[in-house]
Amino acid sequence: MAIGKLYIGRKVRDLRLANRATQAQFAERIGISISYLNQIENNQRPVSASVLLSLAEKFKIDLADLSAGEGDRLMSALSETLSDPIFAAYAPNLQELKLVTQNAPGLAHALIAAHQAYRHNSEQLASIDDTLGRTSGLTENTPYEEVRDFFHFVDNYIHEIDLLAEKLAGELGIGDTDSYAALNGYLEQAFGVRITRAGRDDDLIRSYDREARILTLNPYLPAATRDFQIALQIAQLSAGQAIDAIARNAAFRTSEAYEICRIGLHNYFAGALILPYRKFMDAAREVRHDLDLLSVRFGASLEQVCHRLSTLQRPGLKGIPIFFARIDRAGNITKRHSAAKLQFARFGAACPLWNVHQAFESPGRIIRQLAETPDGVRYLCLSTQITKGGRGFHLARQHYALALGCEISYAANFVYADDMDLGNRAAYDPIGISCRICERTTCAARAVPPLKGRLVIDHERRATLPYRLKEN
Repeated sequence: MAIGKLYIGRKVRDLRLANRATQAQFAERIGISISYLNQIENNQRPVSASVLLSLAEKFKIDLADLSAGEGDRLMSALSETLSDPIFAAYAPNLQELKLVTQNAPGLAHALIAAHQAYRHNSEQLASIDDTLGRTSGLTENTPYEEVRDFFHFVDNYIHEIDLLAEKLAGELGIGDTDSYAALNGYLEQAFGVRITRAGRDDDLIRSYDREARILTLNPYLPAATRDFQIALQIAQLSAGQAIDAIARNAAFRTSEAYEICRIGLHNYFAGALILPYRKFMDAAREVRHDLDLLSVRFGASLEQVCHRLSTLQRPGLKGIPIFFARIDRAGNITKRHSAAKLQFARFGAACPLWNVHQAFESPGRIIRQLAETPDGVRYLCLSTQITKGGRGFHLARQHYALALGCEISYAANFVYADDMDLGNRAAYDPIGISCRICERTTCAARAVPPLKGRLVIDHERRATLPYRLKEN
């Protein structure tokens, strides 16, 4: 196997820290000098083929895990940023993007953050009049988006929290016994917290009285939501210090972002507790990622199962690289993560040719699609609709579509690919990431021209689109 120059310092460092090894111990184990390891971790030297093979042998990891993932996400975000017309005078090639993301990831993150602030400022100025514009402060990246990027760039996997949750799940027998009984019993025995049913409060999901040590839950919650809320309370009580430390170390710009991150980390612990890493990954492999079977096996919702599949990124024990998203009827991506090459657009709606939009037309079904992006990578895409809320006839329900998938080379690990013609090029639908950055010039579903596309207007001729895109 030919191996090009790989600058994967962060991955090597994360692997060393995950194994609780000093640089001296780690270097000795893979047979290199401490100075060479230090240069690798700081992206001053690439890893050699012999070092890669030693890492794979000593730590039982797949070579593919070391050469993809983190850089793909950062390079996708940077490429989208540089497609903005404000960078019209500069069009970096693929090699330049790789050099920046591999050797100066901090600079890439800073440029992305600066571009986000610019976009927010521009949008604000466009929506207010001159008087308000002169008196209003300009905003930066919102706290919510800042936290979203935090999880995105750590691969949606928090090693310390995941290990804590898995350890507790093993002690409680989660995955082998009734989750509700185990969680309820632990909450009362370890923390003296009792669970009660709420009265007539349609909006309430959970409420915790710290003084009385009473957790109040809506009595009409689905079992999966009820168990998740109990697990979330356990997260607050048992992993609070670790979670607070991780949020502090993220160095968010505002207290709002810090608090939002704490909520996200509590939710992460809860998901990892009810779907413990090794048991869940083993079950996923056994049933070949059958979402319904996994949901029944662990008493979890389809959304919990799909989300957890996208977090199986533990160093040395990775699952299938999966992309996951949740989309509302308006096309807004309300959750997103990708461990695959497919990266979701940071701005704008998702591609209209993607099968996730069809899920709203066929509730209760899993929609399948073979798709190909402009870079030639092919995917197995799955989508299904879910309904949330609506505890009673008069309460509103929220409808979402869940999207899940993988690169076609992993499709055999999914039961949904069994009768699909994976080798037939004509079976693949051409999709993009977002119209604003899509390279396809003849797509009839295009909503807006690409940011860097040059338009050709012909008043004497009209096709599906009212313009043509000039070929580069």
